[in-house]
Amino acid sequence: MDMKYTKYVKICYNGFRLKNKNGEMIVEPYYYSKMNKVQQAAYHAIRQGLLEISDSIQIPGMEAEELYNGFFRLRLDHPEIFWATGYKYKYYPDSPNFIFIPEYLFDKNKIKEHQKALKSRVEKLVRPVKDKSEWEKEKYVHDFICANVHYDKLKKSYSHEIIGPLGQGVGVCEGIAKSVKVLCDALGIWCMIAVCGNNPEKGIKYRHTWNIVRIGGKYYHLDATFDNTLGNDKKEIRYDYFNLDDKSIFRDHEPLIAPAPKCEDGEHFYYKEKKLSFTKTEDVYKRALQTAKKGRVFTFHWRGGYLTKAVLEELLELIRKAGKEKQKNARISLNWPQAVLRFDYVEDHGKAEPEVVVEEANEGEKE
Repeated sequence: MDMKYTKYVKICYNGFRLKNKNGEMIVEPYYYSKMNKVQQAAYHAIRQGLLEISDSIQIPGMEAEELYNGFFRLRLDHPEIFWATGYKYKYYPDSPNFIFIPEYLFDKNKIKEHQKALKSRVEKLVRPVKDKSEWEKEKYVHDFICANVHYDKLKKSYSHEIIGPLGQGVGVCEGIAKSVKVLCDALGIWCMIAVCGNNPEKGIKYRHTWNIVRIGGKYYHLDATFDNTLGNDKKEIRYDYFNLDDKSIFRDHEPLIAPAPKCEDGEHFYYKEKKLSFTKTEDVYKRALQTAKKGRVFTFHWRGGYLTKAVLEELLELIRKAGKEKQKNARISLNWPQAVLRFDYVEDHGKAEPEVVVEEANEGEKE
């Protein structure tokens, strides 16, 4: 194994940030650090072979499931290697090694063209925020995804890779999470890709991927895909899944199927950071009056205890009451798992109050 690579991983994993010879920040491969020596040797050999766009790569032999997990996690650690989407392998009874045969998304010349274009694209995207704070960089990446990427309901193969969101403006959760990581890596922000399983009993057909970031030395969940689905035709950016702790994210996400750091801090959740997280009903009413007067959209988070049906009814009554004082009806939507309410007002005109729209953050599966 390349000793420089081994040393770099160990140093990074102990909490130091390194710079390469060009002065660029390097972020440790999280899943690599959780592997044993044989798995790491295979990981490193495959990575080098993929970077060289090799037709075949010799690796240490291992169980089929072990190889699958290693390749899957390598691609989460290195989403910049977007051209390798699958593999086959050969082995011989008298050999301790496998011959790993990558499956590429494009031919070699096309891969090199896309590499050049995406490198330029990433450099251009991150340039405006190179000198900003970690939090500002994170928000910039999140906002770019929510404002510019559409969910690909056809689930084309490239939508699972960074070439979809960053090159075509379309993606699925996997491609979006990989794009977030690539941009965060370029900005020197520690970032990994988290993966949860499906759950057919709940109607969840597919695995879901999102990100965990480290901001100010603490870990947070960041799900740009879910926030993307809540945005109103790209006219509005939502932050319901920006810097959540474990307790909050798993209200509507399935358990992880791969290791990840614990996210125990809830103090930097976006709405709390922006003083849009309320514990008192009178504060909600005051902001509702201001919203009705100014004719804007208002989104807030409720953290004054559990958002039970009784508490929700009280909040809805106050929001509607504020509108009636201005002869307006409230249009309200609710992300119940995350206790986030969004509302604005329209002229009354003698019409009944619109029904509350219960939002469901998802992977864009629904119209």
